[in-house]
Amino acid sequence: MQLRPGSRSIVRVSDNPGPADQRPSPPMPDHAHAPHAPFHRKEDRRLVTGHGLFTADRKFDGELHAVFLRSDRAHANIVSLDLEAARSMPGVHGVFTAEDGKRAGMTQVLHMLTLKGSDGQTPRIPPRGAFADARVRFVGEPIAMVVAESVLAGLDALEAIQIEYEDLPHVIDAERALAPGAPQLHECAPDNMAWVAEAGDSAAVDAALAAAATVVRLRVDSTRIIPNPMEPRTCAATYDATRDHYHVYSVTQGVNMMKRQIAVAAGVREDQVTVHAQDVGGSFGNRSAQYPEHCAVMLAAKALGRPIRWIGTRSECLASDYHGRSNLIEGQLAVDGDGRFTAIRLDWIADMGAFLTAAGTSSHTRNPVVLLTGVYKIAALHGRWRVAFTNTSPIAAYRGAGRPDVNYVIERLVDEAAAKLGLDPADLRRRNLIGAGEFPYKTPTGSVYEATDVPGSLEKAVKLADWDGFKARRAEARARGKLRGIGMASFIENTGAGVYPKDQVDIEVDAQGRVHAYSVAHSQGQGHETTFTQVIAEAMGVDTARVFLHEGVPDRTLIGNHTGGSRSLVGAGSVCKLAGLKLIEVAKSAAAAQFDTEPSQVEYHAGTLTDRASGKSTTLAELAQRAEGLRTQAEASIGSTFPTGCHIAEVEIDMQTGFTEVLSYVAVDDCGFAVNHTIVEGQVHGGILQGFGQVFGEKAIYDEQTGQLMTGSFMDYAMPRAGDVRHVTIEENCVPSKINSLGAKGVGESGCTGSISALANAMADAMRPLGGPPMDMPFTPSRVWHAIGASANAH
Repeated sequence: MQLRPGSRSIVRVSDNPGPADQRPSPPMPDHAHAPHAPFHRKEDRRLVTGHGLFTADRKFDGELHAVFLRSDRAHANIVSLDLEAARSMPGVHGVFTAEDGKRAGMTQVLHMLTLKGSDGQTPRIPPRGAFADARVRFVGEPIAMVVAESVLAGLDALEAIQIEYEDLPHVIDAERALAPGAPQLHECAPDNMAWVAEAGDSAAVDAALAAAATVVRLRVDSTRIIPNPMEPRTCAATYDATRDHYHVYSVTQGVNMMKRQIAVAAGVREDQVTVHAQDVGGSFGNRSAQYPEHCAVMLAAKALGRPIRWIGTRSECLASDYHGRSNLIEGQLAVDGDGRFTAIRLDWIADMGAFLTAAGTSSHTRNPVVLLTGVYKIAALHGRWRVAFTNTSPIAAYRGAGRPDVNYVIERLVDEAAAKLGLDPADLRRRNLIGAGEFPYKTPTGSVYEATDVPGSLEKAVKLADWDGFKARRAEARARGKLRGIGMASFIENTGAGVYPKDQVDIEVDAQGRVHAYSVAHSQGQGHETTFTQVIAEAMGVDTARVFLHEGVPDRTLIGNHTGGSRSLVGAGSVCKLAGLKLIEVAKSAAAAQFDTEPSQVEYHAGTLTDRASGKSTTLAELAQRAEGLRTQAEASIGSTFPTGCHIAEVEIDMQTGFTEVLSYVAVDDCGFAVNHTIVEGQVHGGILQGFGQVFGEKAIYDEQTGQLMTGSFMDYAMPRAGDVRHVTIEENCVPSKINSLGAKGVGESGCTGSISALANAMADAMRPLGGPPMDMPFTPSRVWHAIGASANAH
């Protein structure tokens, strides 16, 4: 298969779409049903036939099982903790608490943001060990761990633990947490303020707002989300006393970053920890972080001299996995008399939960600062970020990591401005988009966007969505007693720049002529075994079936970044191409020595090397046999790229029930060079469904009175389903990146970033004729039905 840029349109329609087929829908493009020959994912057969190796699949000789006693209240002092009965239970080998963790030096966590805020202070990082120390601060926080011969024996012992609490006032809302008199979580963070920062020119924004012909104001809530990867959180540990070394087995997004975090939290050197991982069943940012349970099983492994394994239950994960989003944002957009945007101001309150995670603060602040102007030419920008502690599960990066949040408020403001001015939302965007000829574009906050074509993506999207034909479809729907709406989102993202300064890839040929590549990027479903090997195969002119990828191999010491921020193909994938090309040069040198000639006289083609003068030839396999392996290493330092896109959603609301159906979804994306269109489809489809989940149902809810998590199971936490968005058209409008060897920009998060705004704008458009105030997500049937009932124009 040849790697090729270009545009491709794919439509997925269910075999039995149901009632929507009887309604007028946007026409599909002529080529919508053209045959599409996918490049099959290499890992799929292994995974779907049960041959994967996930963390829970690992078994250890002599292993013991860990179970955790977790806080059942939001905020309380631990008055007493009686463990004696639990320790004497059958099958119990040990019970561990905060005192054990402190003696082992487990008292802190890694936090990556070290910048001083607008008050001159760096983030206020409260101590956190493996267990709650004297006080619990959220429901689900670990208090004690029982280690037993079996999980059931451990659970029996948990029942025998006697604990007495002194309840304290709690606060679960970030805005209330910053208010005077709010319950305080940490001594190191007065007023529950973890960090405060500003970006942009406040005075210039003040002046633009004062001079504006129109000012649009909107307050939105990017709701708290529980990531819920398919594979529950799991970890295990063994301890080698002769080397004072830990082996940790864990779900992860990359062994290097996980090892670094675990070492800090466990109070040991990085070279005392080896992290093992193979297959990982989803992440969405949730598996990039270290958790207290890592340290707890390490503590027990050393103390007991036995392997310790913990597999979280779904209820445990809902309560104690790091959550995502949870940003309350007030936005102001200034518009002049010609419909041009002159200024934007965003005021954020970012909820961090009870403790800081490694990337939580930076993902809520750095990415929005980079993208503060969105895809528009806006001269004056200003943002303020107040980062708050609350009595809830900590917040970490979640698919998009601040990018969907900033795009959400900007795109909602733009659509509200169009409504207020009586303009077509597409036309208002056309007046303000950064033109294709204006890139690279430097924003007022100093970001430099690389080349892209946002106006071109918009024009493709409006054509595919039949934007101009929407009025007729809306009228027809209203005649049936339905509300129909259409929403657009134009967006830009910055991919992750990486924590480590470069990405390295080892590559070698074995005696059978198979090519093996080694990387520390780590797939959790992205399809690295397909794309990375495809890149190498294309670079070397060999069959992809002869190329194998190995990620996170313990005996390979490589510098490199974890998978996250849509950067793996941009970073490690690009280095795979360089590695393949470099290996050819190494092979030419080896062949030249065999032919007694210069490397420049050796030709390479599809795994065969030929001496131009003599006609002698050899193969990669033969060279590897002679040299006991043919190997090299490639590396590169690659910064952020800037994927863009335009998404359009069309929805219809049943006024009698509040139920919403997504009738059409169009996604036009610039992901740079598209290495594998099947993978791109999967990433975009998955992102769209995750955005749908947040817009229409997903929300972690804590009870105001008790601080209890009310969405602690899938009976209460509404997960999206595959059939929720059935009519999806995907088109590429790609401008290759110039900062990496592939020209890739990344696509892992664009579906989520575009869909949240497009779907919410479609819902706002559908309900706008009712005359009520703008609704915010989640647009559950109950909330929509009540909003319809309360509106003056519902009948």
